[in-house]
Amino acid sequence: MSVTATTVILAHADAGRAGAGTEVVALLALAGLGAAYGRGVHELWARRGRGAVVSQWRAAAFAAGLVVVLLAQRGPVDQLAERSFAGHMVQHMVLMLGAGPLLACGGAGLPLTLAAPRRVRTTVARLRSGPPGRWLRRPLNLALVAAGIHTAMLWWWHLPRPYGWAEHSAIVHAAEHTSFLVAAWLLWSTVLTPHANSLGGPASFLLLFATGMPAAALGAVLTLASGPIYPAGTLAGPDPLADQQLAGLVMWVPMDVVMLVTAVTLFLRWMLALDRSSPAGRDLRPRREEISA
Repeated sequence: MSVTATTVILAHADAGRAGAGTEVVALLALAGLGAAYGRGVHELWARRGRGAVVSQWRAAAFAAGLVVVLLAQRGPVDQLAERSFAGHMVQHMVLMLGAGPLLACGGAGLPLTLAAPRRVRTTVARLRSGPPGRWLRRPLNLALVAAGIHTAMLWWWHLPRPYGWAEHSAIVHAAEHTSFLVAAWLLWSTVLTPHANSLGGPASFLLLFATGMPAAALGAVLTLASGPIYPAGTLAGPDPLADQQLAGLVMWVPMDVVMLVTAVTLFLRWMLALDRSSPAGRDLRPRREEISA
């Protein structure tokens, strides 16, 4: 056997061991996250009653989000991702448009804080009370930061070189998927968590609309490019350009649809709430004494 062939076999063996290791770490992380969330929710319900603070449907949404993450990493979705760039894009969208919103609906901030050790809770409280923490606690500031992180992660990992790094390293690949999940979770938490209404319907609409535009632009670049923009071997099939174009559509269409539908829904909910707080029979015109004053 030649030295080159031996080197290739050993490289694949090392990659396989690294991949198995990252899968074990990912499973342990998901199990730990689910256990911590469950403990925090149980403590809240034990103190204030079942469904208090975190409703039952929100707890179910968080559990469903963990299941979606697991399904994205294993089974048919993962097999599809191994075969083509378009399949890999499906995996990315499942994490960002499926798991991310579900985890955000869970309102995990308080349950995870309660489940953390006392030293961690003290550190978190200190960070929240500091100037950067107070700045981030403002809904609009947090939303802008979340949108920036979401856009940066989406574009960075779909540039040819970082994408190639992720394709050839199980550890970098795991970091890529983790960053997608965390960025999506953070973004959607600004509009879907129990306290996200403080951002307001119009602001939520503009946030999702503005965040969807860079994603649509990236999808358009992949779809409308005149030739493959990724290195040889990254794209699959007899027509690499077709694989790249399909991947662009997989990003472009679902991202736009989910962002727009959610934005419109939040805006309509805000309008309905405004209508209920200002009944149709109420005269909103200023009184004469108010005008004269």
